[in-house]
Amino acid sequence: MSKGKSNSAGLFKLLGVSLAAFAFTFSLVPLYRIACEKVFGIRLERVAGQQGETQAAALAPKARTVTVQFDGGVNSKLPWAFHPEQLTMQVVPGELNEALYFARNDSKDTIVGSAVPSVAPSRASGYFTKTECFCFTAQTLQAGEKRDMPVRFIVDPNLPADVSTITLSYTFFKNDALTARLGTARVSPSPLAAP
Repeated sequence: MSKGKSNSAGLFKLLGVSLAAFAFTFSLVPLYRIACEKVFGIRLERVAGQQGETQAAALAPKARTVTVQFDGGVNSKLPWAFHPEQLTMQVVPGELNEALYFARNDSKDTIVGSAVPSVAPSRASGYFTKTECFCFTAQTLQAGEKRDMPVRFIVDPNLPADVSTITLSYTFFKNDALTARLGTARVSPSPLAAP
C-alpha cells in the first residue's frame, strides 16, 4: 500500500471518529432527559422557544399537587430564633422546590447549631428527598447574626395517592462540642505568631 493511500485512510478514520464524537455529544441532552424523567421520575422544564409552546403548556392539564407544610424550632439550650419563611407550599411531585428558613443568634457569643429534620407522615419520608439542606452540616452564627437558610427538595411522583400533605420540620440544637472548640480556638495562640 502506498504512503498516500495510507494517509488518506487514516484521515477518513479520524474524520469518522470526529463525526461520531460530535453526534454522541448532541445525543447526550435527550438521553439525560430520558434518564431523569423515565428512570428517576424527575421532570425537567424546557424553555419554550416559541409562543405557541408556552400557550400549549398553559392549556395542558395540571399535574397532581401536594401541600408541604414547614415547621421549625430550637432546643431550650440554644438562644436562637428559627422559623420557616413560609408556612406552606403547593408542589408538583417530581419538580425541584426551594424553601427558606430564617435563623438569628440572639446571644452575645458565636454558637454552632445542628438541625435535626423530620418528615410527617413517616411513610412519606421515603418519598421526600432533600437535594440541598442546611441540616447536612453544622451552622455557625456569630453574635446577632441573621441568615436565610435554603432547603431544596423533590417529592417523588410515586408518593401514595392518599398522602396530600407532608410536613417538614426542623429542630435546632446547640452543638456543644463544636461551640466549645470555637472558644478554645480563640484563646490559643496562632502557630504563625512570633514568640
